[in-house]
Amino acid sequence: MLTLVNTNMMLPAIAPIGLDYIAFSAQKAGFEVEILDLALVEEPVWAMKKYFSNHQPELIGVSFRNVDDCFWPSADWFVPQLKDTIKTIKSLTDAPIVIGGVGFSIFAGSILKYTDADFGIRGDGETAIIELIRQLQGKSVFSDVPGLLWQENGTILSNRPCWPETISLATNRDFIDNKRYFKLGGQCGLETKRGCNRRCIYCADPLSKGGKLRLRNPVEVTDEVKSLIQQGIDVLHFCDSEFNIPRNHAYAVCEELKKRSLGSDFRWYAYLSPVRFDAELAGIMAEAGCVGIDFTGDSASETMLQNYRQEHTREDLAEAVKVCRVNDIAVMIDLMLGGPGETEETVKETIDFIKKINPDCAGAALGIRIYPGTHMESIAARELEAGTEGCIRRKYSGNIDLFQPTFYISEGLGENPAQLVRDLIGGDQRFFEPELESEFQVTEGIDSGYNYNRNKPLEEAIEKGARGAYWDILRRLREGEL
Repeated sequence: MLTLVNTNMMLPAIAPIGLDYIAFSAQKAGFEVEILDLALVEEPVWAMKKYFSNHQPELIGVSFRNVDDCFWPSADWFVPQLKDTIKTIKSLTDAPIVIGGVGFSIFAGSILKYTDADFGIRGDGETAIIELIRQLQGKSVFSDVPGLLWQENGTILSNRPCWPETISLATNRDFIDNKRYFKLGGQCGLETKRGCNRRCIYCADPLSKGGKLRLRNPVEVTDEVKSLIQQGIDVLHFCDSEFNIPRNHAYAVCEELKKRSLGSDFRWYAYLSPVRFDAELAGIMAEAGCVGIDFTGDSASETMLQNYRQEHTREDLAEAVKVCRVNDIAVMIDLMLGGPGETEETVKETIDFIKKINPDCAGAALGIRIYPGTHMESIAARELEAGTEGCIRRKYSGNIDLFQPTFYISEGLGENPAQLVRDLIGGDQRFFEPELESEFQVTEGIDSGYNYNRNKPLEEAIEKGARGAYWDILRRLREGEL
């Protein structure tokens, strides 16, 4: 038997779609599968003790989605909690433990060593975990398991990441209590593809999902949508890095949704790039049920867009907002302020331009989480060698360790960058502002911010029945619609 454990304790609760996909894949291969969902119990330790007192699985798969909350100044690190969970499981059973998930894939070796788990899978888990079970039942030739990391004589060995050329995932989605997650979290997610072939200097998606786009069949995606609708879930979030890359795949998914007349049965949101987005695509997205788009904006300064290696221009952002307005699609622009080369002038240029093009809301995130293996790591290293450690923000002491939440904020923003950004925003309610460090020490879930983790106004709105992307729920709260 395979037991899959969800360890993601972030609130609002997010359905672990990866476990849904993996459970289906393992069952299809002939294995018995059970889910132990720690996010849906009041006392996780008690739930683990109760479960393992009368279950003896062959393998325990532990899902790890988020390494931290990716926000400065909260810098909430979740790896110690994962270590405690694995320690508890080890005290209750001798079954081997394998960790997987997006968060694990970014820091695979470090997490395996830190938690002392038996195995880890970097990349897609659906096929890898099946091969791992078979090897454990047979000759234990771990070098044959794609994406596997394991410990041998105190050394961590690893295979190439498991990023198969083609992917086919579950469509019935019935292992997870999705209906309960919908009630607690206000939305449920799905993937139409995996991988990212973009070159943004900061992004960890290529590290966790591969640098090549791997597309699902639009018919399969639509079957999954229909399954979730039949479970009573009528608000979905497409979790792709950028839904419209490639554009033809996004269009094909919308065509299939429209063909089956599902657009009137549910509402959905997605992340998009401002490029490869036009009136035709927006039109069919709206017909297929799309009600909100979160665009990767990063900046409206051409200098900063080049520094971030973005393909779009500020005019692409303006056009995207116009096209969304015509198609009655709510629009959010996510900004990333404080990157290499950022100055007070570039921040002012960005904020003034965003005010001018008038999206429904904009996220003024301050600080870039530095991931190993990204170009941001190289940039930060060069600046540190030059003696400019002031660009690094962290809450731990000792040597800089990117395994722990470590952020970059340009020294060009001065001593109080968050206050500078807030002053430039000037109280404009379309913006989610960065938290001040002193303010964050006093309270969490600040209404002007948009760190979704344990955001009290957001949690309360969902409890009262609000549904949708979290940025859209917070926007409607501000505008008095909820």
